[in-house]
Amino acid sequence: MIRVLLVLALALPLVAQGAALRAVEVAPALTSDARPEVGARAGTEVSICYNYGCVREDTVQFHDAMLVRLGERLASARTAAEERERLAEAIGRLYRVAGTQTPVGADRAGNFLDAEAHGRMDCIDHSTSTTRLLELVEGRGGLRFHRVVEPARRTRLILQHFSAVIEVLTAEERIARLPPGEALAGCNCTEDGQVIEAADGADRPGERYVVDSWFVDNGEPAVVLPLAEWLKGGGPNVQ
Repeated sequence: MIRVLLVLALALPLVAQGAALRAVEVAPALTSDARPEVGARAGTEVSICYNYGCVREDTVQFHDAMLVRLGERLASARTAAEERERLAEAIGRLYRVAGTQTPVGADRAGNFLDAEAHGRMDCIDHSTSTTRLLELVEGRGGLRFHRVVEPARRTRLILQHFSAVIEVLTAEERIARLPPGEALAGCNCTEDGQVIEAADGADRPGERYVVDSWFVDNGEPAVVLPLAEWLKGGGPNVQ
């Protein structure tokens, strides 16, 4: 009897260890077809993904006063390029707030620097969450030179990478987004808003840019690049 009890005592830790190992098995990676729905929630709440493949999501609440200040900063942009620069900063600020309410404050650039951290984010987490944040900004009238479109994917050998994307509006579309009586920046227009010609140095309507927050630590400005450059492998050298 003593021998049986001794055998059981030795075996139980091994059984428990095996159960623990099974419990921490990595979930299978999401394919592009299995990516979660991107659409942002209405109002000031946004669901943020983390722990890779959007396997975890938490709701973040943004105070209206903070969003108003952010919108005013964006509204002061006089060109599409200025709006992209300020939008990159805005995404960083929104993620900084998200990091105070969820574990994503632990997220670092790329995948390797935070490989074991609770709250880490891969490119699926970032592309999904950043698109939701961009839609929040757009829904509050914060984008006057761009619209939010579907995320993009690039592939290199067996690797793939996702990013949120924005697209440059036409002058007519920009006019439609302005409050009544407000002048259209970067447009050669008549007083009633009719476009004469594109202003010098203006971005071409339809041009797309990635807004890639995966490249940076939590709270830092997102990297904004022409989509064509990004598809060729452009962006900071992080892993």
